[in-house]
Amino acid sequence: MKVTWGALPLLPFCQRLWPVKLAGLSVALLKATALEFAVLAGHLLLYPSGIAQERRSVPAPSPPGDTTTTPLPTEVKPPVVLLHGFIDNRSVFVLLRRSLTQHGRRQIESLNYSPLTCDIRTAAAALGRRVEEICERTDCERVDIVGHSLGGLIARYYVQRLGGDARVRTVVTLGTPHGGTRVAPLADAHPVVRQMRPGSPVLEELREPAPGCRTQFVAFWSDLDHLMDPLETACVDHPDLLAQNVRVSGIGHLAMLVHPAVAAGIRQALDLDETTPETVHGPTGEPGASTEGLTVA
Repeated sequence: MKVTWGALPLLPFCQRLWPVKLAGLSVALLKATALEFAVLAGHLLLYPSGIAQERRSVPAPSPPGDTTTTPLPTEVKPPVVLLHGFIDNRSVFVLLRRSLTQHGRRQIESLNYSPLTCDIRTAAAALGRRVEEICERTDCERVDIVGHSLGGLIARYYVQRLGGDARVRTVVTLGTPHGGTRVAPLADAHPVVRQMRPGSPVLEELREPAPGCRTQFVAFWSDLDHLMDPLETACVDHPDLLAQNVRVSGIGHLAMLVHPAVAAGIRQALDLDETTPETVHGPTGEPGASTEGLTVA
């Protein structure tokens, strides 16, 4: 697509705001941008519904002698904990939660951490207390965690630095700045944003050795994630962690939460055997341990 100065008089201004050069717009970028705005609009509508913490529903007991509702024996799967990103809440997981439920996950909890949270370490400690409570209530030894953006970083800190690997089987991260992101420098006024910068004390802690960590990590990163700078910062790169990075093509930061192909990849990651994490596949069936495990146009 050819862009002229006459057609777009605000081009220089837009170039400073957007992380890619508009002169090189492609169909994929246009689609991804449109989807990002659509997801953002939908999320703003749903946001009020997710402000309060989730209510825990207790299934009603079956009437005596009733065999019609007896479920067939199924493999017991760990509870799934969903953890949202910065300035967000649990409402962002509406579609992903539905997908997980439809494919056999019966114990799913979407957690809210306080919007006033100013320290990743504090949020990770609070997550640990919630995980302990969930394990006690569900009589499960371990849980799985899906974290979007900052939520993935909180989950990783809990696992890697607070002994959470004893309770967490798998951590799936979506657009999480594991290596730190340089985007939006004016946002450094917020302490949590500063902790997500390359070289921050929190990220330096996560670079320290983690021998014997029992949790497996699957990190989804996108080639069109405008909040990750550089893009590969959303990959887990640590010699002591059992981790794989799955590339998502043509999808932005918010859309990773609602795209059906990404949801399928998340389900597959959660179903991995702990001893064979390298078996995650994309829609084409090719392994995705290091390059393009998930490709969505």
